[in-house]
Amino acid sequence: MASTPIRNQIRLLRFQHGEMTQGQLAERIGVTRQTIAAIEKCKYAPSLEAAFRIAAVFDVPLDGVFEYQCADDRDFQKRRQKPA
Repeated sequence: MASTPIRNQIRLLRFQHGEMTQGQLAERIGVTRQTIAAIEKCKYAPSLEAAFRIAAVFDVPLDGVFEYQCADDRDFQKRRQKPA
């Protein structure tokens, strides 16, 4: 599988929350440990439901866990940086 443009803070969040293992996180959100490992390494983009479940486990907003980055979409990056 190719890398996705979705980066994440899962590893950092796991360690900030009692050094939670990939297996423990997987069990809490209903996926396999291998799925968490692939998401963490940016080799797999989680479903929207899984992403929300991960954020809920860490009690942070979705964008506190995941960030969309696409080098090819410069207009998206520019729009994102403009103040509202």
